[in-house]
Formats: sequence, C-alpha cells, structure tokens
Amino acid sequence: MTTPAAETNPKTAPGRRSWLRDHSELGVCVLLLALGVLVLTDALTMDVDITQRGPVGPRTVPMVVGIGLLVIAALLAVDVLRGGRGEAEGGEDVDLSEPADWRTVLLLSGIFLGAAVLIEPAGFPVAGALLFWGAAFALGSRRVDRDPLIAAVLSLLTYVVFDKLLGVPLPGGPLMGVL
Repeated sequence: MTTPAAETNPKTAPGRRSWLRDHSELGVCVLLLALGVLVLTDALTMDVDITQRGPVGPRTVPMVVGIGLLVIAALLAVDVLRGGRGEAEGGEDVDLSEPADWRTVLLLSGIFLGAAVLIEPAGFPVAGALLFWGAAFALGSRRVDRDPLIAAVLSLLTYVVFDKLLGVPLPGGPLMGVL
C-alpha cells in the first residue's frame, strides 16, 4: 500500500522513481550528447588558415569524433528506451550493497590536487614522489619504510624517461641542475 504523501507528490511516487532508476543510462546519453555538441562547436569555430585547407584539414578528426558521439548518444538512448540494460561486470570483486569509501576518494582527490599545485614550484620528481606515496597510503599501504623509497625511484624514473629519453619537457624544480 502506498502512503497518502506518495500519492500526492509525484517526485516520490514509486512509479516515477523506479522508471528513473530503470533508465539511469540516459544520463550517459546526455553526457555523450553534450560532449558531442561541445566537440562539434569547437571544431566549427576553429580558425583554419586558407593554405591549410584541403580534402583533409584540421577540422576533419574533431568533426568525425563529434558526429560519432552524437550517433552513439542517439543509439544508446533508443536502446535504453526500448528496454536495453547494461550487464553488470562478471569479474568485478565489488559488492554494490556496500557504501562508497568516501575517505579514500577524498584522500586521492586531495593528493592529486596537491601534486598539481606542487608540480611547478617543486618539480615533477618531488611532486610525483608525493603523488605516488600519497596514493599508496590512501589505498591502504602503511609501509613507511619502503613506500617513500619506491615512490622516489618511480618518480625519478618517470621523469628521466619522459624528459630525457622522450623529449617531453617536465619541470625539474630545484633538482633541475642535478638531473
């Protein structure tokens, strides 16, 4: 039996709530649609030099991607409205009845933001080491004797591979003269 409050308030009516829950994939459709419109708008407003024009110019790939996003959004919406549902991952070890671990999410978010702020003044090796060590800590590792050393080696190795071997300039910070 429904309560009188549920019958008078359409937002809390069981039929409306279950329809939205059953068609929650439409949120992905809206996201894909917005992303497609954004990509197409950006591609159409792109400044193209007259000498760069030809059969395949700089607008071609963004136009194809934007149109593809719109087509996928439309096809997904049609499928969802016809009753199609995504299948749950069979190999995942996630218990969906458990609440989200917001402490870990917030710790990781803070660590990523901190690394983004520190990368310019402290350099990639220092910011990367703090990022790797902080991520390991947030995800449950409590080996303070080993984790900082692994994070420092991993960060320096990443810096050397990208900056020296691949030629992708990364900020060195105070270690710029040493490395």
